[in-house]
Amino acid sequence: MRLEAITFDLDDTLWDNGGVMARTERGHYAWLDAALAEWLAALGEPRDTRFAERFALEAFVARRQALARAHPLRRGDFTWLRRRALVELLGEYGLAREHAEHWAGRAMERFMALRHEITPHEGIDDLLSELGRRYRLASITNGNVEVARLPLGRHFPVAIAAGEMLAPKPDPRPFLAALSRLGTRPARALHVGDSWAEDALPARRLGMQAAWIGEADRPLPPGIHRLAHVRELPALIAWLEKQR
Repeated sequence: MRLEAITFDLDDTLWDNGGVMARTERGHYAWLDAALAEWLAALGEPRDTRFAERFALEAFVARRQALARAHPLRRGDFTWLRRRALVELLGEYGLAREHAEHWAGRAMERFMALRHEITPHEGIDDLLSELGRRYRLASITNGNVEVARLPLGRHFPVAIAAGEMLAPKPDPRPFLAALSRLGTRPARALHVGDSWAEDALPARRLGMQAAWIGEADRPLPPGIHRLAHVRELPALIAWLEKQR
């Protein structure tokens, strides 16, 4: 086949995201708790119970999940869900709306700073540089990482944030948006991602080839190819280009 474009998922495809999110989740919540306590003390309004004691991190997670159920169109817009949950909890802690909005915004700034402290898999920068010389590249993510803030962002002139489109994968719209901006047809494109349900299946339904990074635990339909790691991608591409 003649391949023209490659689209990439980001989290857990180009880097291990579990540790990043655990550190980010704890880090921004602890920052908010400390900064809020300091601010209230400076105002002469210290609280007997600190914010993170009144609302443990688990309560914040539960509130986000409840908001996602209550606002299904926003279920993939993680930045909106996080900020809205913080505003609600801060209000219940006794802050006026304007102060709740302010501190939720500050906490999300801290969250986004930590969120972008990622370490790509070894060799990813070189891999993307080589691929970018031969193919048009795009990223498609359900996460709230802003790829332009990463050094790797220079490889992705097209970057689709599916959650902010209110169309998280497996919705076909983020794939179609990427293909349109890349100026290619599905049959000439390959999508690379770690999720069977959100990457491999929707890409294949559109007629794209799909490189799925996962365990060898299921039969693969035609057009979906398993990789143990993204570093195996060049070999798959070489094989695809020999097919007629």
